[in-house]
Amino acid sequence: MNAADALRSAAKARILIKDGPYGTAVQALGLAEADYRGTLELNRDQKGNNDLLNITRPADIEAIAQSYVEAGADILATNTFNANRISQADYGAEHLVREINLAAARILRAVADRAEAADGRRRFVAGALGPTNKTLSLSPKVEDPGFREVDFDGVKAVYREQIDALLDGGVDFILIETVFDTLNAKAAAFAAAEAGDALGREVPVMMSMTLTDLSGRNLSGQTVEAFWHSVRHVKPVTVGLNCSFGATELRPHVQALSGAADTLTMVYPNAGLPNDLGAYDELPETTAKLIRDWAEQGLINIVGGCCGTTPAHIAAMARAVEGLVPRQVVEKPVMMRLSGLEPASFAA
Repeated sequence: MNAADALRSAAKARILIKDGPYGTAVQALGLAEADYRGTLELNRDQKGNNDLLNITRPADIEAIAQSYVEAGADILATNTFNANRISQADYGAEHLVREINLAAARILRAVADRAEAADGRRRFVAGALGPTNKTLSLSPKVEDPGFREVDFDGVKAVYREQIDALLDGGVDFILIETVFDTLNAKAAAFAAAEAGDALGREVPVMMSMTLTDLSGRNLSGQTVEAFWHSVRHVKPVTVGLNCSFGATELRPHVQALSGAADTLTMVYPNAGLPNDLGAYDELPETTAKLIRDWAEQGLINIVGGCCGTTPAHIAAMARAVEGLVPRQVVEKPVMMRLSGLEPASFAA
């Protein structure tokens, strides 16, 4: 059974668990710049380049992934949020993009396969694509609203390089996450489709939006329903929300997306809102209680953690949703569905 069908089958039986963030786990290691750099000859400071650790400290990345498996994760997402040519340019490491992604995928593939061999339960690997630090929809120059630092074909090519390496490393899905600009996400989805064409097979995609304010819009201004209308044609295996806020603030938007989408929903919130020092104080039991409410209301198929969450949070979530009925994916009537900043639907 292919990965997409296997995931859908598993999600009918129970609420699945996605892993948590690598950034939070890496910060806890207290690494020095030399630890990030390893033996690589790079002319810029590498501290904070978490993606590079797939090459320079693979045992640490493997240990983090293993901790999430032990916490109950069914889906592992690669440590490749910034492993693209645009983001790695900040570190002067653009030439390492393929090597980083290939290593990240192979590390998680080994962890997932080892876990499945041990207990017979399939684990899935998603190749994570972050939004980059450029936007296709907005101008960075207030005085020139038509200016763009990047164009669609350029962003698509950047994502294609990353996707090809992740697929070669053995990922099951391409996870386009933390979508603040819907047009960036479309470029990533287009790149995934092209990569699939080159391989002669379909590359299944997951999409996850991030909200920039409590009104429930992303940076390019779309509501969650409008976002879904914009990407529905991609036929993602999952659609959802991540990062943004904590579970309390995300709840109404999870409910809205759950009602709109006719595919699996996957939501992974932060551990509450950050304190004055930028740290996250929400305890695992608190997050898990909030997540359980989502599950009891039939809003989610897959749940995990983003900023500030730890393996303890993931384990608490897994316990909280165990035995609860997953959200039922309902087939939607045929309609014309359009979107700008808001959704619009017209009966056939």
